[in-house]
Amino acid sequence: MPHLGDATRGRILFGGDYNPEQWPEETWHEDVRLMREAGVNSVTLGVFSWSRLEPEPGAREFGWLDTLMDLLHANGVGVVLATPTSAPPPWLGRLHPDTLPRDENGGVEWWGGRQHFSHSSATYRRYAAAITEDLAARYGGHPALTMWHINNEYCTADHGDEAAAAFRRWLRARYGTLDALNTAWGTAFWSQGYDSWDAVLPARRTHYLKNPGQVLDFRRFTSDMLLECYLAERDIVARHTPHLPVTTNFMPLFSGQDAWRWAEEEDVVSVDLYPDPRDPFGAQNGALVQDMTRSQARGPWMLMEQAAGPVNWRGVNHPKPRGLNRLWSLQAVARGADAVCYFQWRQSRQGAEKFHSGMVSHAGEHGRTFQEVKRLGAELAAIGGAVTGTHTAGDIAVLHDWHSWWAGSQEGRPSTEVDHPEILRSWHRALWEAHLATDFAHPEHDLSAYRLVVVPQLYALTDTAVENLLRYVRGGGTLVAGFLTGVADEDDRVRPGGMDARLRDLFGIRTLHEWWPLDPGESVECGGFRGTLWSEELEKTEDATTEAAYKGGELDGLPAVLRTGRAWYVSTLPEPGALRDLLTRVAAGTGIRPVLDGLPDRVEAVRRGDLLFVLNHGREPVTVEVPGTHHDLLTGTAVEDALTLGRYGAAVLRP
Repeated sequence: MPHLGDATRGRILFGGDYNPEQWPEETWHEDVRLMREAGVNSVTLGVFSWSRLEPEPGAREFGWLDTLMDLLHANGVGVVLATPTSAPPPWLGRLHPDTLPRDENGGVEWWGGRQHFSHSSATYRRYAAAITEDLAARYGGHPALTMWHINNEYCTADHGDEAAAAFRRWLRARYGTLDALNTAWGTAFWSQGYDSWDAVLPARRTHYLKNPGQVLDFRRFTSDMLLECYLAERDIVARHTPHLPVTTNFMPLFSGQDAWRWAEEEDVVSVDLYPDPRDPFGAQNGALVQDMTRSQARGPWMLMEQAAGPVNWRGVNHPKPRGLNRLWSLQAVARGADAVCYFQWRQSRQGAEKFHSGMVSHAGEHGRTFQEVKRLGAELAAIGGAVTGTHTAGDIAVLHDWHSWWAGSQEGRPSTEVDHPEILRSWHRALWEAHLATDFAHPEHDLSAYRLVVVPQLYALTDTAVENLLRYVRGGGTLVAGFLTGVADEDDRVRPGGMDARLRDLFGIRTLHEWWPLDPGESVECGGFRGTLWSEELEKTEDATTEAAYKGGELDGLPAVLRTGRAWYVSTLPEPGALRDLLTRVAAGTGIRPVLDGLPDRVEAVRRGDLLFVLNHGREPVTVEVPGTHHDLLTGTAVEDALTLGRYGAAVLRP
C-alpha cells in the first residue's frame, strides 16, 4: 500500500492549495518564482476546478492544467492532484436537480457555494466518476504527480427522496427486518412502529423531539454514504496509479464523519487545522487535533490546510502575530506531521474567501506573511531529513468514538450544557498542561501498549468495547473514566441501572441513584477542589475507595471520585487545575513522566524519534533546562544544559 513517505521522499512537504484558474497566465510564472524562493515543494491543484475542466456536460478543457503540471514540474514543485467533485458546476444542478441535497425541512441547497451535491444521487456519482476517470487517465503518468486528493472536506447531509431510498437500503442491510429496526429504534414509544420500509424516512423535521435511534442511524448512514463517494473516486485513481498515495482532508473534530472508519481507507490521513490566534487554548486545541490525526494515521500524517494569517469565517478574524504561524507549524511537525500546507498559496482577490489569508497575501512578496513563509520553508528543509518517517508516541491513550458522540448529543438529555468536544478538550488540556504525551484510540482498539487509558466521556459503548476496557484493566492497565460513561448501548438504549453493570462493578459503584447536572456557573465542593457541569448520586461498594467526596448540598458525603484497584471514576468535571493534578497523580503512579521536568508555563516539549522539540507558546522569553549536550537543527548551534527561547520561540534538538 502506498504511504506518505512515497510522496515526501525524506523531506517535509511544504506548500498549499494552488488555484491558478483565478489568475491570468502571466501570474503563474510569478507564482513558481516565489514558490522556489519560499522552498515550496508541493501544491494541491484542481480542488475547485470542475467548471473550468468541464465547462459544459462532457466537454474537457485540460490545456491549462497541462501547462501548469509541466510548469510546476520544471520548477521542482510536486503536485497533489485533486478530484474537483466538492464543487459541481452550475450546469449539473440546473440540468439534474436530483444532484442537489435537501435539508431537514425539504429546502434545496442550491449551487452558488460549494459542497452542493447529494451523496446518494446516482447522477452526481456518474459525473464525478467520469471527470475523475479522465483526470487519472490523462495525468496518471505525469512526473509532477505525487499524490491524489479526493474531493474536499466531505460534510454534506441530504434528507431528499433519493437519500431516503438509500437510507432504507442501508437500514435493510444493517437490520434485515422491520422487527429488528423497530426494536433498535424503540418505536414502541410514541406509536412510531413501522409496518413498511417505504414509511421509513431520513431524520426530517418533526413537530417535537425526533426518534433518537433514527437520528443516530441517519448520522451513521450519512458518514457511510460520503465514504462510498470517496471510495468510488479513490478506486478509480488507484487503478491508474497504484503506486501513488490517496487522501482526503478531515476537518478537526467534525461530527459528520466516523474518522476512525475513514482513516482505514486512506493511504495518507490529512486534516485541516485553524486554531483561533486569539484563543488562549489555541495551541492545546491544535495539539489535540494533531494527536488525534496521528493516531488515526498510526504514524506520520499531513497537515493539508492551515492559515498563514487570518481566516474569513469567524465573527472577528484576527491575523496571526509575528512568529505564531512558524510555531504552530513546528508543533504539527513535532506531533507527527510530514507535510505542512496551507489554504491557499495566493490570496484571492474575488469570491467568498478573498479575506482568507494566503501564503502570498494581498501585500505581496514584501509583506510580512510571505517573509515568514520563506523563513519557515528554509527551516523545514533543514530538519526534514532528520524527522520524516519518525514517530511520536505516548504512554497514554485518550478514548474517543464518533458513534458515542452522536448518541450522547441527542435532544431530550439531562443537560444541554454537556458538550462532548468540550469534555474531550478539558481532559486533553489537563494532560497537555501536565506535559504528558497522549495518543487517541477507539474503545475497541488494542490498548495493551498503554500504561494509562483515559475516557473523558463515552456515553454509548458496545459490549465489545466494555469487554475491551475490562480486559485492559485485568491485564494490568490503569483506567480513568469521566461521568456519563457506559450509560447506553450502541442503539442508544439505556443500560439497566443507568450504567453498564460490568463497569459499575469495575469502578465500585453499587447503585447510581440519580444524575445531578449543574447549571452554568454552578459548582460543587468536592473536598479540595470544585466540580463543574455535572454531579452524580452514587452509592459505592465496600471495596471501593472514595478519593474525593461531595461536601454540602444533596450529595454531601457521597463519592465524587471513586477508585477500585487501577480503575478510577470521576463523577463530575473537576476545575482545570484539579483535573490536571488528578491525572498527573494517576499517571505518576504508572511510571509516566513528562518529557522534561520543570518546564515553564506555556512551554511544550515533544519527542519525535530522537529529536526533542521545545516550543514556547508564550509572549515572554523563557529559559528551559535540557540536560546534556544537544544540536539545534534550526540554528545550527550547540545547546548545553539550558536553552533560551524568545516569544513564540522554538528549538529542534538532536542529542
